[in-house]
This record gives sequence, structure tokens and C-alpha cells, in this order.
Amino acid sequence: MHPDTHLTLHHLRSAELRQQASEFRTPRPPRAGLRAQLGWTLVELGLRILPNGRPRHAHAPRTA
Repeated sequence: MHPDTHLTLHHLRSAELRQQASEFRTPRPPRAGLRAQLGWTLVELGLRILPNGRPRHAHAPRTA
């Protein structure tokens, strides 16, 4: 098969697959903002729990 013909068929098939995928795609509710806000709240809470922003166990790690 000639390369240009193969490329054209590939583009047509990929367009068909994209259209079929868009028909089955369901819209998601806009929860990304809520997730980000909750995540940053948890980070802020964790930083407030730690004294002076340092981990509680600030000793050297054990080696084998």
C-alpha cells in the first residue's frame, strides 16, 4: 500500500474513533476546584500541626 494512502486511511479511522469516543464520554461535574481546595487545606493543617515546620522525628535515619 502506498504510504500516502495508508496515512489517509489512518487519519480517517482516527477521526471515526474520536467521534465514537465523544459519544460515550459523559460530562463530569466540576469537582477539581473542590479537590484542590481540600488538598491545600489538608496541607495547611499538616503544617500547623508540625512544630516550627520541622518533622517530629528529626534524627538521622538508621542504616543497616
